[in-house]
Amino acid sequence: MTSSASSRRDARRNHERLLAEARILFAERGIEAPLDELATRAQVGAGTVYRHFPTRDALVRELYDTGVAELHDFAPEILGAETGWRSVELYLERLAAWVAESPYLPAVMRRMAEIDPGYKPGTEFAEPIERLVSRAQAEGTLRPDVTGVDLSVLVDMLGSVGQYGGAYLPFWRRQLTIVLDGLRARPDVTPLPGVGLGFDAFHDMSHAKGPRTSRQGPRRARH
Repeated sequence: MTSSASSRRDARRNHERLLAEARILFAERGIEAPLDELATRAQVGAGTVYRHFPTRDALVRELYDTGVAELHDFAPEILGAETGWRSVELYLERLAAWVAESPYLPAVMRRMAEIDPGYKPGTEFAEPIERLVSRAQAEGTLRPDVTGVDLSVLVDMLGSVGQYGGAYLPFWRRQLTIVLDGLRARPDVTPLPGVGLGFDAFHDMSHAKGPRTSRQGPRRARH
């Protein structure tokens, strides 16, 4: 193996290690955690961190884009399920587990909305989710007044159990079962009040939720 190939391999390994440790660090201490600590946890020098991520925002953007890529990975199983109802089950189960196990995500989403307000790759999932909903409703298994945004909000609600830490993760499927029972079509269902939110509005709302982290202070303090 040539020295250049070995260097590229080491660089890729360091990059992946930094991303993995950043997820843990940001989940524990928030996205303003010192990047010097990230270097310590990843067992690399501070210079290595800044070569891969010149600014904190560069790291946040990659974590965000990695999350979008992971959503794409879920799609074949969810959309290819044997029934529409099974697609609904898988959508809630897979995505809520992903959010619950990634408590850094809300802060990353908020920061991305500040960094690049026009960057909205998540909206590409609106049409597939609506197709999923329509399919289940056509089967008569999903209540007819539920929208794709309703399911997305439920993912956020179920995923919020991640705030309790890993100790609660073995138990969150209790809430998932309650939610799924409430989504099933049946004659005595209570009509949902009001009109459902649109996907664009939901995207903007979900990226602005929760307390904002202050961006005050010297610019260099955020590196």
